[in-house]
Amino acid sequence: MLIHSDLMLTLANDRHRELIAEADRRRLLASARDARKARKAPAVRGRPAGNLASCETSAVVPAR
Repeated sequence: MLIHSDLMLTLANDRHRELIAEADRRRLLASARDARKARKAPAVRGRPAGNLASCETSAVVPAR
């Protein structure tokens, strides 16, 4: 099958633009994910970080 050279160049350029756009989307999503993680408040020591309550009561242990 013989493809015209201009058509082949156009297809290659389109594919290249698609790959660049996909990489940009991945970078944007990754930066948004990192920003959400940074915005989340750090867990307080001795308290669980999740929303579920612990099954056991926490006992205070003296520092060594």
